[in-house]
Amino acid sequence: MTSLIQIIFLLLDVLWYLIVAQVVMSWLVNFGILNMSQPIIHQLWSSINRLLEPIYRPIRNFLPATGGLDIAPLVVIVGIIAIRIIITNNLSSLI
Repeated sequence: MTSLIQIIFLLLDVLWYLIVAQVVMSWLVNFGILNMSQPIIHQLWSSINRLLEPIYRPIRNFLPATGGLDIAPLVVIVGIIAIRIIITNNLSSLI
């Protein structure tokens, strides 16, 4: 059971880092530091968006419109933290 919990934590960590990478990359693109016409940047951006969009879409549908501010990544990060807390606090009853 411990191995399964460690795998879940690993997947949550990977999701966390993908979200952080997407947020930082979006800032760099918006400030003109990264150029989307470069193939590697465009491919990386498209890949991360394709991975995270299925997670963001239901959250964006649920949240009210906030104009140009996308708070879906923040909601997902808070959800990841909540899941980790729930698993950690209930770990003794799972084993």
